[in-house]
Amino acid sequence: MRYFRYRVILLILLFIAALVVVGAAAFIGMKFMTLSMIAASPLNREIFWLLRVPRVLTAFLAGSGLALCGMVFQALFRNPLADPFTLGTASGASCGAAVTMLAGITGSFIGIPMVSIGAFIGAVAAMACVSAIASLKRTSSSLTMLLAGIAVSFLFSSLLMFFQYMSSFRDSFQIVRWLMGGIQIASYATLGPLLSFWCIGVTLIVLQLPRLDQLLAGEDLARSRGVDIAATKQWLLAATTLLIAGIVAVCGPVGFIGLMVPHICRRIVSANHLFLGPACIFVGGSLLVAADTVGRTIIAPAELPVGVLTALMGGPFFLWLLFGKRRTFDAF
Repeated sequence: MRYFRYRVILLILLFIAALVVVGAAAFIGMKFMTLSMIAASPLNREIFWLLRVPRVLTAFLAGSGLALCGMVFQALFRNPLADPFTLGTASGASCGAAVTMLAGITGSFIGIPMVSIGAFIGAVAAMACVSAIASLKRTSSSLTMLLAGIAVSFLFSSLLMFFQYMSSFRDSFQIVRWLMGGIQIASYATLGPLLSFWCIGVTLIVLQLPRLDQLLAGEDLARSRGVDIAATKQWLLAATTLLIAGIVAVCGPVGFIGLMVPHICRRIVSANHLFLGPACIFVGGSLLVAADTVGRTIIAPAELPVGVLTALMGGPFFLWLLFGKRRTFDAF
């Protein structure tokens, strides 16, 4: 009982911290705003409500979703270095976005940029390829899925390089800029679909949290305890595919959040997925909101893509994994 109460208190504190980060980030930018400044100026109100609020909410949804998907993949593959893009979704989304740019498809559909729609289609296509390869092998083995994901990732990455080589300087620059990841295009038009994907994906994953502990212990042991391995994996892969595709379509391939946050949260709460899942949501969302806030203020009036900042955090984090290996990898 004491263990449960202690973990619940930690989750409540993480939730409060996330609220503070999200609430404060909307007031911080090239120009710091106070409530009185927002109330006194129509321009400030427009900047706050139409630009900063949807951007902060988008960053929180993206960070929390990537962290949760990273936790799922690390449990499914029993690999501490698995992340949301292990199965090639980032490569597929990047390829889809590149094709959209090169084809000259511009504008938007119901307020969503066509590049985002192309990225979403590419991400779903990558996961469909992985599932098709696994079905041909007639197995739901984690190793088979992992190898299929690596193959699909290399396939789409090579196509992306081909498209970049054949593109003009302008198109190549647009592709590279999109690959850095960013939340500059965030608006209520993109926030609505992202929130829908987030709610569906997170709900499906949360329902499977107790089974993740069983899968992490080994498929044979999980099967002996009554877990339907194939159905559980299909459920989780469908949920993560929907969630990752929706996030990457809006924000691009923001790396390392899905790799770092689950490890951080294991140290804070525990490796029990009933506590680890909510912790990843709160910490992942807060971390990306904080990174995006730094990115849009550190070199103001210009902006630093948030994907660049998360990549910069990745190097020191890998060193932390290396020197803290024994404690960090205990769950695996």
